[in-house]
Amino acid sequence: MAKVSAGLLMYRVRDGQVEVLLVHPGGPFWKNKDDGAWSIPKGEVAEGEELEAAGCREFEEELGFKPTGPLVALGSVKQKSGKLVYAWAFEGDCDPDGIRSNTFAMEWPPKSGKMQEFPEIDRAAFFDLDKARQKILPTQTGFLDRLVETLQPKRLM
Repeated sequence: MAKVSAGLLMYRVRDGQVEVLLVHPGGPFWKNKDDGAWSIPKGEVAEGEELEAAGCREFEEELGFKPTGPLVALGSVKQKSGKLVYAWAFEGDCDPDGIRSNTFAMEWPPKSGKMQEFPEIDRAAFFDLDKARQKILPTQTGFLDRLVETLQPKRLM
């Protein structure tokens, strides 16, 4: 059975331009990766947990603050690993430099027997939609497309 994750895509409008908040995964495997490595803040859904609630919980765990405002469903995408990721969008703003991510432990270096702590995300940033398409995992670009479709009736584009 495929794993399921849920997350939130926060956006803001600056000078008529839509910008989205993306996060860069922490840990040694992602250290030198940039384009195509960023993601929406997301994480695995616990057994019995509602998808939307999981997305909100993960957003808060990865960034250190609660999402606010109404959420708009963006559907799901399937990542290369087979994991299904569900997402919701909301309008908001924050200082990406002020994030406080939770951490995870892993053996590093491999086979060293030493456990090290790493932040789940090591940075966050707002990107305009063109730059976001370059930065985000290719399988998650569908969320950007759906956000644009959602916003077009508001004539923000």
